[in-house]
Amino acid sequence: MLRIIRRGTGSVVTWRRAQMVLLSAQGMPVTKIAEVTFTSDDRVRDVIHNFNTDGFDSLYPKYKGGRPKTFTLPERREIKKIAKSRPAEHGLPFSTWSLAKLADFLVAEGVVDDISHEGLRIMLREEGVSFQRMKTWKTSRDPDYATKKARVEHLYAIADGDVIPEEGEPEVIFCMDEFGPLNLQPHPGRHWAERGGRHKDPDREPRPRRRATYTRPHGVRHLFAAYDLAKDQLYGHIKKTKNRSKFLEFCRYLRSLHPRDVRIAIVCDNYSPHLTTKRCQRVGTWAAANNVEIAYTPTNSSWLNRIEAQFTALRYFALDGTDHASHKEQGSMIRRYVIWRNKHAADNRLREVVNRANVA
Repeated sequence: MLRIIRRGTGSVVTWRRAQMVLLSAQGMPVTKIAEVTFTSDDRVRDVIHNFNTDGFDSLYPKYKGGRPKTFTLPERREIKKIAKSRPAEHGLPFSTWSLAKLADFLVAEGVVDDISHEGLRIMLREEGVSFQRMKTWKTSRDPDYATKKARVEHLYAIADGDVIPEEGEPEVIFCMDEFGPLNLQPHPGRHWAERGGRHKDPDREPRPRRRATYTRPHGVRHLFAAYDLAKDQLYGHIKKTKNRSKFLEFCRYLRSLHPRDVRIAIVCDNYSPHLTTKRCQRVGTWAAANNVEIAYTPTNSSWLNRIEAQFTALRYFALDGTDHASHKEQGSMIRRYVIWRNKHAADNRLREVVNRANVA
């Protein structure tokens, strides 16, 4: 120890640590050692503790860190490609990659010489790759999938102003669908409440709970809703049933919002009351007589209908965490939400919820 302190060469860090240990061995208190070495009491205790545990090895600093290694573009592309693949594709008995398994595999395959878990996570985030929950997806088997999808996307381009409508094409685009059935049931949701556990106030009231429902004798309601893409406005009517007559009734309301010489298009799904069939041609006859185009999304492709994102916002803002006593009360809540939504179409939180849910 004296030899380390007396020599004039070597690490200053080692010299200071040896000085602290030597002063402690001579009986000097920790506070005094901190004053002599111009450091804190905690730092002195850490040095003494590490010396008692590791001996002289603790006196020599182990320098690590520094600037992270910069990976080349081909390396980053290969890492991203492997991260998006399944481990089973590489002969590994895992269903998904963890950062540790992925880092070990990249080193073993020679993609990189070395990479830390945190460095791998940061690099994947920079490449737009994150660890996500897998969602369901139902592939459309509609034989006219490409044609229907192209028509719907063309109508969206007209509404967004990306395409100038030609003569005879719709000038106003509505996305229409039914939301429901609307049951009188407690909906799951979140709310502000006092904390539980060891931090809770012993005198606080019990937190609100969702009631259990064993019977629902009040029937259901259905919300007929349409979204005007150009005006960014939502329209809705609540009905007891949904059938072809109610659908046409709501379509007549949409038609009344614009002059008859303005051609409109209504994007909707392939629900049977929306269709023109051999037995009932009322929908097609009404559309032809009223300067309206009914554009159908492909089968099992309701994600193409932009009204679905508006329904997500409706559920988030107006229904989550509610327990209405009557359909009148629930309907009033929905109608007041539609009024609020149309007045605050630029609300940041509303835009965030809609954009996250919007696919088309």
